[in-house]
Parts: sequence; C-alpha cells; structure tokens
Amino acid sequence: MPKVLCVLLLAFVTAANAGPAGSAPRDELDKFLNDRGLLSHLQSVQHQVTDRASELVVHAMGFLGVPYRRGGDSAETGFDCSGFVRAIYEQTVGQLLPRRANEQAAATEKIDKSDLQPGDLVFFNTMRRAFSHVGIYVGDGKFIHSPKPGAQVRVEDIGVAYWKRRFDGARRVLQDAEGVPQPH
Repeated sequence: MPKVLCVLLLAFVTAANAGPAGSAPRDELDKFLNDRGLLSHLQSVQHQVTDRASELVVHAMGFLGVPYRRGGDSAETGFDCSGFVRAIYEQTVGQLLPRRANEQAAATEKIDKSDLQPGDLVFFNTMRRAFSHVGIYVGDGKFIHSPKPGAQVRVEDIGVAYWKRRFDGARRVLQDAEGVPQPH
C-alpha cells in the first residue's frame, strides 16, 4: 500500500476511534478496513510508530548526565548536540543521520510545532545561525539534548524564554517500511 494512503487511513482510523462507541460510521469504517485486511495492518503500523518513539526517548534518557564534548559522538567521550541525536537514532532504530545539526534539519521533514511527537527533532539558533542546535522531543513540551561545554545531557522545556526565542523549527525523521531513512 502506498505510504501516503497508509498514513491517511491511519489518521482516519484514529479520528474514527475517538467517536462514540457503536456509532454507525465507525462500524462501517471498521468493516471496510477489515474486509480488505487493512485494519490489522494499520493497527500494527500505529503500534510500530508508538513503540519506535518510546524506544528513542527511553534510550536517550539513558544518557542523562553524559558530558558535552565538541565533536563528541559517544557516551565514552561525550556528545555535542548533533552527535547525541545521531547516536540515539543509530543505536535505537538503525538510522544514520547526517553529522551536523543543519544537515540533520535538511535531511528531515519539516513539521509544525503543534504536531511534535516524542522522537521528533527540535532545532534552535544558538550561534547566530539557523539550525545550530538540535535535540530530541520527549513530549510534554520538553526535549533532551547535549547543550554546551561544561554541561551534560539533560531535559529542558521548550517554553522557557531562552529556548522559545531561539526555536528554529521541528522536523520528523522519515523511514520506509524497512526502517531506512528517506531523503527529504
């Protein structure tokens, strides 16, 4: 099934599930999807997306306290922001992202801030240039990142004045059915 159709059907099923139990439109949709073998496929895709995001966030949280190191890309030596994001994606879901924050922004799909989901990337202008800092959204308006020299991997709130002023945008890492990142 084409990816776009799958995503649209998943969104439709999710919206239909929010309706009152036993409603006629919901029953007809379930019958339609079930007759074509799509209901179980869509539920599986929904679980995979949720599981992947949860796995990314849980794995990232395991690195809280690892020191910042410019150019760093491992827990043993320390992380810079993009090295941290790259390591988390590679270790958790096998996706190799570009090395620099601005390259990660260019290689991922732009999304609206209101559409952020755990596992999405958030970008900031911290060095007087766009997309100079990156972190991983963990939900509830918070993100995890490796902030600066002398600091450690930590969770912060996107809504505090410092990050709010510097927010450059949100991005989603796309993948195909085999989990391989798709070029943007």
